Amino acid sequence: MHSHTLACLKPISRERIIRRPLDKGVPLKPLAAQAGISLRSTYMWLARYLEGGVTALADRRSLRRTQRRTLDPPQLQQAVDLRHQRCTLHRIARLLLVPISTLARAMRRLGLSRLRNLDPKPPVQRYQWEQPGDMIHVDIKQLARFNRVGHRITGDPR
Repeated sequence: MHSHTLACLKPISRERIIRRPLDKGVPLKPLAAQAGISLRSTYMWLARYLEGGVTALADRRSLRRTQRRTLDPPQLQQAVDLRHQRCTLHRIARLLLVPISTLARAMRRLGLSRLRNLDPKPPVQRYQWEQPGDMIHVDIKQLARFNRVGHRITGDPR
C-alpha cells in the first residue's frame, strides 16, 4: 500500500526512528519531536515493530477488521421457512448456527422481523346499505326530575 503525499513518515522513516532507541538506547521523546509526530504515534510504531517486524510498519488499509456476515441463499430460505412456522429468531439462529445479529438483519430486510407481519391483515368489514340514512343510531337518556331549585342557584348549602 502506498503512503499519501502528506504523510509525515514513510515506512522506511518509521523503521529508522524505531531502530535508534532499540540499537543505541536513544529516548523516543526527542526522536518524535524531531520527526514532527506525537509520542503516542512513536509508541504505536514501536509496538507494531516489536509485534511483527519491519513488515508491520507498512501502511494498513482503513478497512474494518471484521466484515458483517451474510446468509447464503439456502440458509436464508430455510430461515424464512422456519420464520413462517412462527419460530423465534433465537431458535432459528441456534438451528442454523448463525449469529442472531446476522439473522435479525436479514429478517428485517425481508420484513419478517415481527411476528405480526407474518399474517396478512384481515380485510376490513364494511356495512353497505341501500340508501343513505338507513342506519341511524340515536342515543336516548332519561334525565332526573327535580322538584325544587338546588343550592347552586339559591346559594343555600343546606
